[in-house]
Amino acid sequence: MVSAVLRSALILQIFSSSFLPIGSLTVPESSEHLVKKSYLLVASNYKVPVGRNRAGAIVTGEIDLIAYDENTLCFVEVKTRSSDKFASPLAAVDTRKQRQITRTARVYRKIFQLNNIKYRYDVVSIILQNEKPPKIDLIKGFWAESKFSKTFWSDDF
Repeated sequence: MVSAVLRSALILQIFSSSFLPIGSLTVPESSEHLVKKSYLLVASNYKVPVGRNRAGAIVTGEIDLIAYDENTLCFVEVKTRSSDKFASPLAAVDTRKQRQITRTARVYRKIFQLNNIKYRYDVVSIILQNEKPPKIDLIKGFWAESKFSKTFWSDDF
């Protein structure tokens, strides 16, 4: 069972000299959760250059999971916390992170010529619990790309 593997990996992480981020241990668990929900996984940890910053350095975007939910292409961000006492994992999917994922998803759709396809942005929230299986929630349509569309003003009233 993945939960037992996850707990073992976390225990090993505590006692090892090379620490892995918690998120790198839970992407496989979230993948399993999506498959149970009938998602068809396409890619994980998808990285692609999305542009350049003000200093001219290449900016790389990353999407944790890309999957199909029936006929809808889903770009999935996985957020994990050891507890939700301070803040929900969803609080980490702020506007900056949403914009970065949206830019990366646009590049993905352009590369694979997915022009006329339904898509959405989902989030998997994982809260690790002592001695219990992690609490995993899937939030479909957490944000819409239209949130980042430029608005043009008109002189017509």
